[in-house]
Amino acid sequence: MSDLRIETTPIPGLLVVHLPVHGDDRGWFKENWQREKMVGLGLPDFGPVQNNMSFNAARGATRGIHTEPWDKFVSVATGKVFAAWVDMREGDTFGATYWTEVDESVAVFVPRGVGNSYQALEDGTVYSYLVNDHYVAGRVYPALNLADATAAIPWPIPLDSAEVEISAKDLANPALGDVEPMAPKKTLITGCRGQLGQALARLYPGATLVDLDELDLTDAAALAAWPWEEYGLILNAAAYTAVDKAETPEGRPVAWAANAAAPAALARLAAARGITLVHYSTDYVFDGSPVDGGHREDEPFAPLGVYGQTKAAGDLAVAGAPRHYVLRTSWVIGEGHNFVRTMARLAADGVDPAVVSDQVGRLTFTSELARATAHLVATQAPYGTYNVTNGGEPRSWADYARKVFELTGHDPARVSTVTTEEYAAGKDLSPRPLHSTLALDKLASTGFVSIDADEALAAYLA
Repeated sequence: MSDLRIETTPIPGLLVVHLPVHGDDRGWFKENWQREKMVGLGLPDFGPVQNNMSFNAARGATRGIHTEPWDKFVSVATGKVFAAWVDMREGDTFGATYWTEVDESVAVFVPRGVGNSYQALEDGTVYSYLVNDHYVAGRVYPALNLADATAAIPWPIPLDSAEVEISAKDLANPALGDVEPMAPKKTLITGCRGQLGQALARLYPGATLVDLDELDLTDAAALAAWPWEEYGLILNAAAYTAVDKAETPEGRPVAWAANAAAPAALARLAAARGITLVHYSTDYVFDGSPVDGGHREDEPFAPLGVYGQTKAAGDLAVAGAPRHYVLRTSWVIGEGHNFVRTMARLAADGVDPAVVSDQVGRLTFTSELARATAHLVATQAPYGTYNVTNGGEPRSWADYARKVFELTGHDPARVSTVTTEEYAAGKDLSPRPLHSTLALDKLASTGFVSIDADEALAAYLA
């Protein structure tokens, strides 16, 4: 008996698991799948949904090389097999091989896109495999000929031996040079026409881009019909952001549908499919009370208005997906209509604006929010909620307005100030949080260095 341990291989993600086997005169016992221990040692938490078993009546039965579009965890119940794998995924390791013998003391985690094959070395061999997607009849995926000269697998029982039995289908599989590599799972960007959606699309050029007319996230039938098995990452940039209209009888149900119900539906799908879900939140989930160092990720929600209430509900729903990132942000600036462009236009038009001076926070440029997204996903940072804004000293909206005037060559003294209460007098406005600064320590702990908001503002205006 040996300790449970996991061994890497030349094929990225293909892991050999050495299992402790407890034996006596009666036979043996092993923990064939132990999620907590194995995940703790580095096995992906791949979420199996189906368990299959394969019985080989006679030594020499040979199957493969099959490349399924799911992850699998293979082990032997009785007997022994020679197992071989070929990387069939797009990329530099396409065609890489690995082989070993598998008995009751060995299991192998096979990632999606890695071709696998098995040759029974004893009569009455049974091997079992867990998979994280359900089998669908008729689905086509790459296969490789067992005798492919490039892979050069050293079968213990030669394939031309009378002992070997191979199906007609496997005999007809193509050579490696004729195989179309398996593409990685796709990325879906929702709300692709918004400021953030456009920035995300620039960092994920191969992503599927959808807005309301391509995929209505509030339509259960549309969600059910979408091919989620093809996707590994959802970037949910769709939201209802009309803060004041959310307070109206017409806007309230739309805000709840877009900001709470839709993220909840995506979270259920992500949980069921093992998809990573990135969702974007707001400082409006807090009431804006002053907090030393800024609002932290674990601060209790206290939204002042309907918009903040719906976003807080969406945050809670998304947290139900095992693989989730909630990126909480504030004062977003990107392509299209926004505060910075409005101030620049007023400066150029000779208008002297009065801007609120008692709301304090940091600008967040969509390029920064997209960059943080890519960083967290690529580095596989711990799942959870992260504050994301540009860095630097917090300022008021009036301070930023003066900065815009200065950077565009105009006199910043032309900007006067008003309080939030004065600005809202006589208007039907939703309440605004006065202190919107978000603490960035947790994001920094992942190795992300936030760009100073002043620096980003100058680059934006340039």
